[in-house]
Amino acid sequence: MEGEEAEELTTWCRETVPKVFRIVSTRLPQRELVSLLLVSPWIYRTLASYPSLWLAIDFRERSNAGNLLISALSLPRYQHVKQVNLEFAQDIEEKHLELVKSKCSSTLQNLESLNLNGCQKISDKGIEAITSVCPKLKVFSIYWNVRVTDSGIRSLVKNCKHINDLNLSGCKNISDKSLRFVADHYPEIEFLNLTSKYC
Repeated sequence: MEGEEAEELTTWCRETVPKVFRIVSTRLPQRELVSLLLVSPWIYRTLASYPSLWLAIDFRERSNAGNLLISALSLPRYQHVKQVNLEFAQDIEEKHLELVKSKCSSTLQNLESLNLNGCQKISDKGIEAITSVCPKLKVFSIYWNVRVTDSGIRSLVKNCKHINDLNLSGCKNISDKSLRFVADHYPEIEFLNLTSKYC
């Protein structure tokens, strides 16, 4: 009987548990999902085997976000990442985006959404670096950044041809030139937020 029970348990672990993990893990925030990877090698292998769980990187409001981003993008499980959220992340600087460009450019080929809201240490140079490796980018947000100028918007427009959602709210150092770039290159843009730009 013990042999049969052991075999049933093995079958259950091999067939049922992964299905349960797949369902549960899709409902967990990324931070909890990453924490689960540390529980055991078996759980790590199970979760890492589902590419759909690793399409987003969320370091919103995290400290040391620049180094965390570079580390995450170096991992095979994030090779098809589509969303990166760095909203109000701390310690993210242009040097990090330049390192991403030089070390992880192939990882970002499918990136569709990039949120740099409140990242005050990012300027035109950082925008040029990161957008140059994201040809499929559709959603770009960098509100409340006073270091971004027309040059950064020009880089965005040059590098990313498919933007349909753009948030430049509070970017007070862009001029009407940027609006012309946007209008000329994104005639079918669906969402454009310039709130507080002209207030």
